Amino acid sequence: MSAENFLSRRAAAVQSSSTLAIGAEIKRLVADGQDIINLCAGEPDFDTPVAIRQAATRAMAEGQTRYTPVAGLPMLRQAIVAKLQRENELHYEEQQVLVSCGCKHSLYNLFQAVLNPGDEVIIPAPYWTSYPEMVMLAGGQPMIVSSTMAEGFKLTAAQLQQAVSPRTRAVLINSPNNPSGACYSAAELRALAEVLMLHEQVLVISDDIYEHLQWSGGPFRNIVNIEPQLQARTVVCNGVSKAYAMTGWRIGYAAGPAPIIAAMTRIQSHSTSNASAISQAAAIAALEGSQDTVEEFCRTFRQRHDYVYGRLEQMPDVQCRPATGTFYLLPDFQPAMARNGTSDDVAFAQWLLERAGLAVVPGSVFGAQGQQRISFASDTPTLERAMDRLQDALAVRKGRQG
Repeated sequence: MSAENFLSRRAAAVQSSSTLAIGAEIKRLVADGQDIINLCAGEPDFDTPVAIRQAATRAMAEGQTRYTPVAGLPMLRQAIVAKLQRENELHYEEQQVLVSCGCKHSLYNLFQAVLNPGDEVIIPAPYWTSYPEMVMLAGGQPMIVSSTMAEGFKLTAAQLQQAVSPRTRAVLINSPNNPSGACYSAAELRALAEVLMLHEQVLVISDDIYEHLQWSGGPFRNIVNIEPQLQARTVVCNGVSKAYAMTGWRIGYAAGPAPIIAAMTRIQSHSTSNASAISQAAAIAALEGSQDTVEEFCRTFRQRHDYVYGRLEQMPDVQCRPATGTFYLLPDFQPAMARNGTSDDVAFAQWLLERAGLAVVPGSVFGAQGQQRISFASDTPTLERAMDRLQDALAVRKGRQG
């Protein structure tokens, strides 16, 4: 019997993370000596701030290298409680917080804890590529609700109302959004909240991992800030990866109703147990220390955004909407594809890689066919070279067609 016959239907159905697979391929090409500019990065290009690294070094020197409680070090959970109160005006008790191996892990634990077979989860598209797969791994059914560039890449109240069914278990809100960089305004969140108040059976999942990387014109707000009554059935997922350039440290957290957090903790106790003790010590320093570097990172990303968006706006056959957060743009290349006979966004991304040495992520992996996610988590000289290559590639391709 072939080893493949031993695979469960669940394992056979799930797809690998497209963004991680693309990233691995880019690293392989670079290692082979190819001149590739990587605009796929889903992580800041900055080093983790020195004070945070020093905290980890001290933790190791002091022997903080053993198992911690499954839910996380008490000091870290207290720091998260304080952070949520100070920055988000959200009150939680320590037992309402779970520390996991990244925000992705928090979301995975959550879906495992709340979904029964056939339960539906409303996921606005464009979406982070792992959302639907994690829902299906938990036996749930992703219900994708698409929005266009003209709609700002955001779920509307009317769409939400139409999507809710008796089988709806949860709705997922990611703002600022990966891959579009869109942020929901207070008015947009209010409209969604009004719909959700009519459907008490629907859990709200707020993925706030990019909260500190936004420039929408006001302070960050999630849906619980707008409608406090929703806190009783909302789980906030966050982490230190993006704001503090700590992607490799793998620390995320979830805060929500105590019974849900307790169930997530039980699940985690049988998988990873606790997150890294050393990384947890570093995360305490991140949350309790100076936030100056966070503000500096955000300013830098906005400057890079303005440059890349400005260049894209000037390119023929490219349509782009400015972002108000993250370090991504999601331009539409369908006019260029139509002019030049490219079959789909995957083929177009492959052509850019082969022709221009430019790596981008096809929008179809995010539920946004015909578009490409461009990360500006690179220094300005690299972004300048990248935009030059893209402009030249589009000009060459247009010329060949004509």
